[in-house]
Amino acid sequence: MPPVTPDEFAAVYARHLPAVSAYLARRVERDAVDDLAADVFAVAWRKRETVTEGEELPWLYRIASYMVANHRRRHVARANALAILAAPDSAPSTEDIVLGDLALARAWEELRPRDREVLALAVLEDIPVSAIAVALAITPNAVSVRLHRAKKALAEALERARARDAGDAPAAGRD
Repeated sequence: MPPVTPDEFAAVYARHLPAVSAYLARRVERDAVDDLAADVFAVAWRKRETVTEGEELPWLYRIASYMVANHRRRHVARANALAILAAPDSAPSTEDIVLGDLALARAWEELRPRDREVLALAVLEDIPVSAIAVALAITPNAVSVRLHRAKKALAEALERARARDAGDAPAAGRD
């Protein structure tokens, strides 16, 4: 690939910053998004010669996924250190407890991280299989297989979660 000029990189930055920021916003706390987006593009600048033209966004998603993983590791380490020092002083709010579809949230948590990632890219990011393949550094066929298995796993986990929730109520036909 020919060298990427600063102007060409600036165009890629302007075109893809909103998508990268949205990707990050769905994965980390809001106040970390701008810093992580800056880090993604700093890495992209340093490695700009390695991207294939036309695959910039999936490539940026891959870099962003590494940034998110590193951010989460730092966050967990920091939270563990703080938990040792801080005593719990309040319960979660009612809003936090009932927010969202609890069965879906439980089912999502049951999924393997790689299943959550492929589903998130396909459903939340709404990117095509070919772009997911670039983002995950696997073949499009492997993405299709992973996506099919992840959807099946989510459906099964959702069914189990709903059955557990319904298990508290008497089943039809039982005395």
